[in-house]
Amino acid sequence: MTRLARSIVLLALLLPATSHAQSLTRRLDARLDGPGLDRHLWGVAVTDLSGKLLYGRNADRLFIPASNTKLVVTTAATAMLGPDFTVRTSLYGTGPLHDGVLHGDLVLYGRGDPTFSNRCYDIDDSRAGVCDRDPAAKLRDLAQQLHQRGIREVRGHLIGDGSYFEATTFHPAWEVYDLHWWYGAPVAALAFNDNALDVRVVAGESEGGAPRLVMQPEVELATLENRAIVGPRDATRSFDILRNVDGFGYVASGVLPAGTADRTMHPAVLDPNRYAAMALRRELLAMGIVVRGEVRSTTDSMATAHARAMPALAEVSSRPLRDWIFPILNTSQNLFAEMTLKQLGRQFGTAGSWAEGRRVARRFLIDSVGIDSTAFAQEDGSGLSAGNVVTPRAFTQMLRWIRQHPRYEMFAAGMPRSGNPGSLRTRFVGTPVEGRVVAKTGTINRVNALSGYVERANGDVVVFSVIANHHTIGSSGMLPAIDSLVAELHKR
Repeated sequence: MTRLARSIVLLALLLPATSHAQSLTRRLDARLDGPGLDRHLWGVAVTDLSGKLLYGRNADRLFIPASNTKLVVTTAATAMLGPDFTVRTSLYGTGPLHDGVLHGDLVLYGRGDPTFSNRCYDIDDSRAGVCDRDPAAKLRDLAQQLHQRGIREVRGHLIGDGSYFEATTFHPAWEVYDLHWWYGAPVAALAFNDNALDVRVVAGESEGGAPRLVMQPEVELATLENRAIVGPRDATRSFDILRNVDGFGYVASGVLPAGTADRTMHPAVLDPNRYAAMALRRELLAMGIVVRGEVRSTTDSMATAHARAMPALAEVSSRPLRDWIFPILNTSQNLFAEMTLKQLGRQFGTAGSWAEGRRVARRFLIDSVGIDSTAFAQEDGSGLSAGNVVTPRAFTQMLRWIRQHPRYEMFAAGMPRSGNPGSLRTRFVGTPVEGRVVAKTGTINRVNALSGYVERANGDVVVFSVIANHHTIGSSGMLPAIDSLVAELHKR
């Protein structure tokens, strides 16, 4: 073959791929540079499964990822802990047991089980065993075990011991207002009802007076003072519920317009270890077991060490890790993510702490996934902190890595899919990629992100990460913009 002939053949082979690449680049650039989007900071990386960059805009620059941070902790946990990892929650006694009486304290010792919760762990909630409807069910099991041992009285105190994790329960980088709500709930070795209360708020149809507030569960943890009023139907909503600094009371204030639909709000508790112990006391009383002392909490690992050296009086196991992954990814549950990060620190580091969890996750990303150490910096597990930064290309590298891992199906089962239950339920519906986008969402103030996979009709898979920072159009304006970019990926 002559040199000219070889050149013609080579040109013919290259032209289709080049034109396709230019077409994708042209389409995405046109959207990002269009009016209304061109002034915002965009980070975009699109690759194939081999890692070839199909499109990039600031792909190697650092961006605040919001809840896309959860991809880090779930990838690490999937690979390092495995699907069947569980932890135990135990009851110990600090004194002797005689004639049905525990002459000492009763210690509820947690090891980081987040699944004392009311939720489902699969998109098909009709399957047997995938839903827990009562967060107190395992506490009731513990109480029943004590009853079966013949215990009817505890002469000492009931102590919620969270010393398996660090004493710090609120991340120092979280905003103060967030600490009042379920998404900023404290992170301890004991968790009950997502470490939050459920407050049913009923405004009614007529203005004047106060809305009706019903607080659950009834564990006598705190009081709720109602200073709120029901205003006219056209009033601006300013209703809020804030926790007192002592953690023993909440105050509802502001205006709730008449006709506002009933809703349930979830203010966070202050001391999750005491909260779990209060909930256990209720189950003990229902079982006919009386606690004579107070309900207390501790994070001092030495305080109950002598009791924990003896066999447990009762014990329950958590759901397996495969179930933890689902709420972290599918509905972006922050507490599960933070408890998993601390669990990584406890299992593979020196402590159940944010610092050790970050260190373990960092070494995993560098040593196992092969991500450049300068391509990310992590503050927490959930992405609530604006101190997390990651490059879009690092996310695509991590997503490609886990897709090739033997445990990928466990990870994929938690990822939201467009048009299905989860955080992508209403997104991409009616587009060519409905049901073909598998991705994790992310939202905090002036930040939106989406990272995952697009499954093309021909079977090809595209890996992508789209992150918008410092924007002023709110999520209602940014989410459609991000979706329009991702929808372009279904074609070459």
